[in-house]
Amino acid sequence: MTDTVAGEATETAGEQFVIELLDRAVAAMGGQSRTGQHDMARQVARAIESGNHLLVQAGTGTGKSLAYLIPLIAHALESNKPALVSTATLALQTQIVGRDLPRLLKAITPALDRPVKVALVKGRSNYVCRHKLEGGFPSEEPAEGQLFSLGEDTSVPHVAAAVGGPASQLGREVVRLRKWAEKTATGDRDELLPGVTDRAWRQVSVTSMECLGAQKCPLAEECFSELARQDAAEADVVVTNHAMLAVSAFEGLAVLPEYDVVVVDEAHELQDRVTGAVSGQLSVAMVHAAASSARKHTAITVDALNAAAANLELALAGVPAGLLPNGLNDEQLDCVDQLREACRAALSDSKGDSSITADGGRQLARSRLMVILELCERLLAARENREVVWFSRASSFDTAQGYSQPDEGAPALINIAPLSVAARLREGLFADHTVVLTSATLAIGSAFEPAAGGLGLVGDGAPSWTGVDVGSPFDYPRQGILYVAGHLPKPGRGASPESLAELESLIRASGGGALCLFSSRRAAEEAAEALRPKLGVTVLCQGDSTMTALVKQFADEPDTCLFGTMSLWQGVDVPGGSCRLVVIDRIPFPRPDDPLMTARSRAVAQAGGNGFMAVSATHAAIRLAQGAGRLIRSTGDKGVVAVLDPRLATERYAGFLRGALPPFWATTDRKVAVAALERLAKERN
Repeated sequence: MTDTVAGEATETAGEQFVIELLDRAVAAMGGQSRTGQHDMARQVARAIESGNHLLVQAGTGTGKSLAYLIPLIAHALESNKPALVSTATLALQTQIVGRDLPRLLKAITPALDRPVKVALVKGRSNYVCRHKLEGGFPSEEPAEGQLFSLGEDTSVPHVAAAVGGPASQLGREVVRLRKWAEKTATGDRDELLPGVTDRAWRQVSVTSMECLGAQKCPLAEECFSELARQDAAEADVVVTNHAMLAVSAFEGLAVLPEYDVVVVDEAHELQDRVTGAVSGQLSVAMVHAAASSARKHTAITVDALNAAAANLELALAGVPAGLLPNGLNDEQLDCVDQLREACRAALSDSKGDSSITADGGRQLARSRLMVILELCERLLAARENREVVWFSRASSFDTAQGYSQPDEGAPALINIAPLSVAARLREGLFADHTVVLTSATLAIGSAFEPAAGGLGLVGDGAPSWTGVDVGSPFDYPRQGILYVAGHLPKPGRGASPESLAELESLIRASGGGALCLFSSRRAAEEAAEALRPKLGVTVLCQGDSTMTALVKQFADEPDTCLFGTMSLWQGVDVPGGSCRLVVIDRIPFPRPDDPLMTARSRAVAQAGGNGFMAVSATHAAIRLAQGAGRLIRSTGDKGVVAVLDPRLATERYAGFLRGALPPFWATTDRKVAVAALERLAKERN
């Protein structure tokens, strides 16, 4: 059930209190009252009071953080359970905890009955392990491609380890980590500045499966992760990430405190982040690493494990990368079954003396075996549970072709992911909680159904929900132009000479100040290399420095350009004249060989729907809107969004995609776009 009209019901006492707090906060922060922000706050308060799920699209500049935090706080003060906020990105999580909530609470606390307690919850591997620091775990590195995380936010890349680098660098980092661990109050990795490599961090942290647990760990009372969870249990508002939310919903584990209301910010990312959190990968190298660890730390016989690994390697020899529509074949399933039984036996043999308080090496070994056992059981039941299975290989860059492709000489990896997370989210998240989902790009046109369907809110047995678009304070038709270069050739692999020439002319007209978003890292690098000698402005490219440093330089230097890929398509907030031109090289469809997207498209088609529109086009529409949303970030911003893909003007699905974009004034006339950019450049001078 949807309703796209905001603020039409009689205002309750709870809503009135929320609006009073909002007005107080906005005034104290020196901001400006906005209709959309008030509408959103009312809708969130109404949803919490009624228990009805809410999807709310709040355009850039609405001030949605305050609009949902205040109703959450008001509810938490009356409830005996904390309220949750879940984000997709570390950047927003940090912004809410480090900036938004402190400023808000300073403004409204005098009007509250008591102070509000806030807690931050992350996956266990984000915290220093005191027992590991004391030598309670052996120092060993996981095999390449081996994932033993549970609820960790793997969406944020950390500084890559310098493989083969001098040991002294690792040693210096570990020494610095140890000194920091003696002083830190939280043990949270993100508080360590400057950061350290993943390789160094692994020397002082454990994953959830490697952890000895509160019953056995001798330092459990001092554990940073346990202390964070205790704080969360006593908090009013708990901030976490989508990965932790997924583990709680899918696995039923007590990784989060018991809650009744959750706001999911950056909700357009929820389906993908949840899918990523519950996907798995099995390799022969993982089995050998687990066998080696079990032999070293538990002294059991691992002949059965090594034999199963050898048989699996033979069964995977020469298999092509790609989707397996019918799952593994009989020979491969037999090998996985053999591996499952070997893991079961190894786990039974490696239990050890239960009276031993702590044995970090044994726990490390057993955690590796448990991960493999769970993957085997999932693979054997994949068809029954409607999970998608595919083979992949590590990629290498083909200099002749100019793009990355699977290395056919690399060992095959078996991947598994749920075809849909809708049913599990419906059962684990929506059934027992009130959920508010919000984003600047949650609806396509006025339709919330595409987003709702992927999350389990459409279909037989789906819970009721309301969809509201509170708009944006920006006057998009007057502030921005959408220019689609309909005369260009359809994009192929790599940038065409025509698209590079178009890009050059647009940047020249604007005098720089361009954020250029590309579908691949190689495309961004090629364009930067080709245009740097021709343009009289600085061209930064993703990879030249850290993303934080690049965005800061782009924001500080009004005529500088920044070229990059998907990590720049969302989250970059550069108001003012430094970003007056946003260029998108092509419609961001998923790769045609993406196994999971292919499987989902086929499933929709088999059910009688349009797989392309339901999966690929919807995916592209949301990301296109995110990219275009980088242009107008304040009421004084002006500029042009230029899409160098003619399909946005010529194909039948073009209207669907444009329906997700802000309502810019649209044109396919190159002269109009160039003239507008030239006027902006003159106004700046």
